[in-house]
Amino acid sequence: MSELGEYLSSEVVVDYADGLISRREALRRLGLLGVGAAVATPLLAACDAQRDTATPPQTAPTPVATGPAGPTPLPTEPITFAGPSGQLQGRWVAAATPKGSVLVVHENKGLTDHIASIAGRLAAAGWSALAVDLLSEEGGTATFTDPAQATAALNAAPPARFIADLKAGIGELLRRNPGHTVGATGFCFGGGMVWSLLAAGEPRLHAAIPFYGPFPANASMAGSPDAAVLGVYAQLDDRVNATRDAAREALTTAGLTFEIATYPDVNHAFFNDTGARYNAPAATRAWTKLTTWLSEHLT
Repeated sequence: MSELGEYLSSEVVVDYADGLISRREALRRLGLLGVGAAVATPLLAACDAQRDTATPPQTAPTPVATGPAGPTPLPTEPITFAGPSGQLQGRWVAAATPKGSVLVVHENKGLTDHIASIAGRLAAAGWSALAVDLLSEEGGTATFTDPAQATAALNAAPPARFIADLKAGIGELLRRNPGHTVGATGFCFGGGMVWSLLAAGEPRLHAAIPFYGPFPANASMAGSPDAAVLGVYAQLDDRVNATRDAAREALTTAGLTFEIATYPDVNHAFFNDTGARYNAPAATRAWTKLTTWLSEHLT
């Protein structure tokens, strides 16, 4: 299985372990990712065993607010633009007085309304934004009524295609917002794509903010010398945090400006206000950190 396939499969297993999906649904999603029952069944059984022996929490978690972080989003518009292998789809929104441009990279369910809203919030805060649809070649995210099928389609696509599409997105931002520098942010799968974009060498990036994305094995950041990188992590996200030290070492070796920010007592996808792990206070702090970083490193 590819590095991407392992990551996407591990997301299903963790969702099952955390009680977010049923055993039947976990087996279905793993099957769509090419993980057969002979492998999937013991994986889920191990989760059951760990859950049975875990010490139950002494107190219930404190309820948190549910509103999304950041300002009310500006409306985005669907666009198409030239990619390396045909037309790419995306959601574009221009800031009234742009301070720079930001490429937004979606989670493993594709370009959802939630991801489009992040582009809209960035524009409301002063950065023109483009959320690119990495399922454009399959007809776009909207063609998938089953989010698990969208994830499976991402898994089936060659990762090099994603990098080429993201580079085309940067080119489109430079065309639509000339005279301004470009940053990129992404979430979960999209956070990993931002790391991979840096590793592929993208000299046009001036800021990168991957949210809890897996760092590619043996990656070098030397090909993106002007990118100031803010790596966002969740303290309880052991799976992704296992690659955090490698990211820090690669950034140090490349001599990039960077910061690693780990938010306490929150889990993977804590910024996603449509998900079960959303934590509004941490998301608000992360939004402030994100926009401060963009202000410092984009023009």
